[in-house]
Amino acid sequence: MNRKTGIDEAIIAELVAGRFLRYVRYWTTSDRRIEATPSTPGQWDLAKALVEELRGLGIAEVELTAHCYVIARLPASAAREGRPAVAFLAHLDTVDDVPGKDVKPQVVKNYDGRRIELAGGLALDPQADAALAAQKGRDLIHADGTTLLGADDKAGIAEILAAVEYLLTHPEIPHGPVEIIFSPDEETGKGLPEFPLERIRSRACYTLDGGGEGELEAECFNALKGEIECTGRAIHPGYGRGILVNAALMAAAFAMMLPRSESPEATDAYYGYYNPVEIRGNGEKAFLEVFIRDFDRAGAQRRAGALDAFARAVEAQFPGGRVHVTIKNQYYNMKERIEKSPEVMRILKKAAANIGIEFTMKPIRGGTDGSRLTELGIPTPNIFTGGHSWHSRTEWAAVSEMTAACRLVIELIRLWGEEPAA
Repeated sequence: MNRKTGIDEAIIAELVAGRFLRYVRYWTTSDRRIEATPSTPGQWDLAKALVEELRGLGIAEVELTAHCYVIARLPASAAREGRPAVAFLAHLDTVDDVPGKDVKPQVVKNYDGRRIELAGGLALDPQADAALAAQKGRDLIHADGTTLLGADDKAGIAEILAAVEYLLTHPEIPHGPVEIIFSPDEETGKGLPEFPLERIRSRACYTLDGGGEGELEAECFNALKGEIECTGRAIHPGYGRGILVNAALMAAAFAMMLPRSESPEATDAYYGYYNPVEIRGNGEKAFLEVFIRDFDRAGAQRRAGALDAFARAVEAQFPGGRVHVTIKNQYYNMKERIEKSPEVMRILKKAAANIGIEFTMKPIRGGTDGSRLTELGIPTPNIFTGGHSWHSRTEWAAVSEMTAACRLVIELIRLWGEEPAA
C-alpha cells in the first residue's frame, strides 16, 4: 500500500502484469502496405477481446467501430458528472519490423542482475543497458529472442484497463467521466484515418505509448513519407548496351544519396533524419519508401525538397530513366497545440509529483496516435509504459514501471475530477 496515495501497488502490479501477459499473445502485427483500416485481421481479435473485457468489468457504454476503434466510457462518480471528461489512448497493433506471431513472454521474478540469454544468440545484458541493470531485485517480462514482446503498446492497454478496474473496485476514489480509446494501425503512421472524432467528449487525452518510468512527452517529430517510383527501360541484358535502364539500380542509387549523417543511427535528441524503410522492384519498375522526420516543420519540408533533388540527380545518372516522388503527410509535432492548453501538462506534472514519480520531459523521436489527435483538436501528451528496446527481439518491460504508469493514470483521473465543470 502506498501511504501517500492509499493505492495498493501489489494489486495494481497483479492487474497490469496479468493483462499484459494475455494481450501479448495476440498476433496484431500491422501492415503499412495495406491502406485499409485495420490493415490486418489479428487486430480485430484483440479489439473484440477488449470489448468483452470492458463489458465484463461492468462498463455499459462500449463500442467497436467499423474500423476497429474501441471506445468506452467510465461514468463519473456521484456529484462529479459535470467535470470535464478525460481520455486515455493506446494502440492495438505491433510493428512489422520483427516477427510478432507466437510471442512467448518470459517472466523473471526478482531479477538477479545477470545477463539473460535469449534464442538466436541474443541476450539482455545489464552491462550494456543501464535501464535493465536498474531493475535488479524487481520483476521483468521479456521476449524470448524469436519475436518482439509487444510492450509497444500492449503495456499501455494493460495499464489503462488495470486503472479502470481499480477505480471500479475502489469507489472511494472520486472521478469525473473517463473515455478509453484503443486504436488500430498506429505503427503504420497513418494517423487515425477513420477515427470517429465526433464521438469523443474529452477536452484532453493522454497516450500511454512511452518508455521508461518518468518519461513524459509533449512534442514529437513532424512526419512525412516519400514514395519514390523509378521507371527504367527493360531489354534483354545481352543487348542492353545504350538501351537498358535498370530501375532497381536507380532505386539503389537514390538510397545511397540519402545522407548517412542524417539517418536514425547517426542522430539523437532534436536532430531529424531520412529513413529508407523499404526498397523493392525489378529492372523496369522499382520503388523506395523513405520516412522523413524533423521536429521543425520547415526542416521536414526541406528534406522533402531534397528528395526531389535526389530524383533529378538519379535521372541524370540514368539517361532515359524517370524518377517520380510523392510526399505524404503522416503527422505533425504536437508541441504547439499542447502549449495552447497548459492545464493538460499542469495536471500531468502534478499527478506525477503527487505519487512520487520523478519525471523528465523529452521529445518523442517518433510519434503516437496522440500526435494526430492533438492536430485534430484534443491535446494529447504521452506517458511512459515501462517498455524498453521496442521493435526488437530483445524487448522487455519492467513490472514496477508498468505499475507506476497505472498509478499515474489513476491519479490523473482523480485530478481531472477536481477540475472546474466543463
